Amino acid sequence: MTTQKTASALIDGLSTVIRGKRERLELFTAAYLSGGHVLLEDVPGIGKTTLAKTLAHLVGVRASKSRKALAPVSFRRIQFTPDLLPYDITGVDVFNPKERRFEFVPGPIFSDILLADEINRTTPKVQSALLEVMAERQVSVGGTTRSVNDVFFVVATQNPVETEGTYPLPAAQLDRFMIRLSLGYPDPAAEIHLLREDPSNALLPTITPLVSVDDVRASRVEQSRVFCHPALERAIVEIAGATRDHPSLKLGLSPRGALQLLHAARALALIRGRAWIADTDILDLSVPVVAHRLVARERTVAINDLVTRIATDTLRSVERKTDWSEAAAPHGQR
Repeated sequence: MTTQKTASALIDGLSTVIRGKRERLELFTAAYLSGGHVLLEDVPGIGKTTLAKTLAHLVGVRASKSRKALAPVSFRRIQFTPDLLPYDITGVDVFNPKERRFEFVPGPIFSDILLADEINRTTPKVQSALLEVMAERQVSVGGTTRSVNDVFFVVATQNPVETEGTYPLPAAQLDRFMIRLSLGYPDPAAEIHLLREDPSNALLPTITPLVSVDDVRASRVEQSRVFCHPALERAIVEIAGATRDHPSLKLGLSPRGALQLLHAARALALIRGRAWIADTDILDLSVPVVAHRLVARERTVAINDLVTRIATDTLRSVERKTDWSEAAAPHGQR
């Protein structure tokens, strides 16, 4: 399947359970298909956990070439609590008295889709157990490095930092997430449907895979061919530079953040039916990709509004072509 068809199947499937949030589901799907990780920040009871579970039901893997049916990918959930330890996540070497040797017992991190539920209810020491695997898709325990699946995906949920019993996520941890999203409360029509259907209990168990991990891998190959106009590449660099030099910010956008903005824009362009990035893709992704990576000097700074202004002003100043497609690029820059 093409990326557009793969994304459409995922978004339609997610929409059967998470109603009235199609725009956010589009960004969520773009992050998954491009290989990024997602941080869902919202008050309890909004559907964050259900969203991750639904995705795990929608993506499948073939057990063998002879089988046509897809089995759901492996899904694990970690409930983060203050007493959690790093090896509860990564796994640990356990001594086997019969064999008289240590054996590695893998932790829940060895899965295709990992739900890190209420990640900010545990200490930064435990949160750091995710740093290596989120950046490099490998886990080092006891002097041995083990790889996870190439489609490994982390969905972390976070309660607002003002909530009792939470620990702020360190900047290094936040920078591992491609996108931060907030689902928000459902509109009245969606909430009435929720009351009548209770989709997380009635619909979720009936959902079967609609796309395979091979479709996800094929999408990533297709994304690598998406064209980004040199003017938009410069715009991404200028947005990053503006955050680093802004007097209201003490930590600006990292190079990893700028690269992930480009990757997410490529996936979003294909989802929207284009083989080239438009300025609207970058603008729509600017807050979800950039804002959570920035650190303000004062708590009163509205970072989301600041990022929107920077992105809007930067893109407005870019020299516009007839379009952003490869055909409009200057000769030699295609």
